[in-house]
Amino acid sequence: MLAPNSISTGHNSLTQSLIQIEPASSRVILLVGHGSRNPSANRDFEDLVAAFRARNPHLAVEHCYLELASPVLSDMLDRCARNFREVVLLPLFLFAAGHTKNDIPLAISQARSNHPGVRFLSARTLGVHPNLIDLANQRIAAAAPTQQPNTALIVVGRGSSDPDANGDFCKLVRLLGEGQNYNWVLASFIGITQPSVPETLEFAARSRPDRILVQPYFLFAGRLMQQLETMLAEFSARYPWIEIKLGQPLGPHEKLFALMEERLRETFTSESPLPCDTCQYRVPISGVTEQVGGLKSLLYSIRHAVTHSTSMPHEHAHRPLRKHVLVCTNVECAGRGSISLLILMRRLVKKAGRSKDIRITKTMCMGRCGEGPAVAVYPDGVWYRSVQPHDAHDLVNEHLLNDRLVSHLVDNIMQ
Repeated sequence: MLAPNSISTGHNSLTQSLIQIEPASSRVILLVGHGSRNPSANRDFEDLVAAFRARNPHLAVEHCYLELASPVLSDMLDRCARNFREVVLLPLFLFAAGHTKNDIPLAISQARSNHPGVRFLSARTLGVHPNLIDLANQRIAAAAPTQQPNTALIVVGRGSSDPDANGDFCKLVRLLGEGQNYNWVLASFIGITQPSVPETLEFAARSRPDRILVQPYFLFAGRLMQQLETMLAEFSARYPWIEIKLGQPLGPHEKLFALMEERLRETFTSESPLPCDTCQYRVPISGVTEQVGGLKSLLYSIRHAVTHSTSMPHEHAHRPLRKHVLVCTNVECAGRGSISLLILMRRLVKKAGRSKDIRITKTMCMGRCGEGPAVAVYPDGVWYRSVQPHDAHDLVNEHLLNDRLVSHLVDNIMQ
């Protein structure tokens, strides 16, 4: 945990500017994190919250998560609204994607409806900012204090189904490479989109660098860092003559705290709402007034929570199926055998002469990371986890052909 006195304060201007607008006793700052199944990742976030609170002792500071951990955003909005006249959200997200463009505005809309006497505001995400570029460069320098010729830099992002967020990440990677002496500067993603980390490492290896620096562009260490370390170990086993250096996540730092305070100042001085607060789902707009209330936005949020799907809805060009099976082939599940599982299931369905009414489809992350390979069977709404290739026979012959659950693999049954 960070010691509060280990970080310089420099927060008086923030505290004073906020107090001038609203008495501190009537306002709460709510730091919003994503949430993780990994308790250590949640502890890292909560340590950052504690350090930010210590920097701004005159502010009421609380925290919550969007998913996978408690307290969740909706509960904290209600709790804060009962004790404060103004609730200010500060999303701790590197880029604006589905959570900040959709889930947070929807939660704020509901909170405003439930608590009409309370003012709700939200700051922008951290975004592409010089502070974070400087911080990432510091992490790279700490991993490789001496620069060497013939070096490649690979910056690894989380990856998103939102092209805008992925584009912002690629812009940041370009800025990281500006003015540096790297032979190659490459953007890579650890999940959801391409190029993947193994693909990028293989691409870099073909250029025969002497050294590859890998900088994770994550706020905290956690499951993603563990995955990245495993990928680099596998790469080093294949290319032992290439030196690999791994940087640390951004983590709590003076530059990060200064940016968080800057985002709060922006919120109070410009009174600018989230872009989503002016979209057709938030306010009446000519021609689409029936959309007000966030119905479509709500549907997309539910869809994300259920499937963590990585593509927009698409039109089905096939006739209705008796069974539609989704097999996760994202990096983690693929590494555990999901591709072999998919191939075996397709063969068994074809052998049974049922290919026309039973479809086996590969999909990306379905939100069961660390618990896969994951398989979902629709329209039954049955989800299986930790499915191995040798389970293909039971899934096909028991569930797909005879409508009997394979009980020892069931993860959830959607109602």
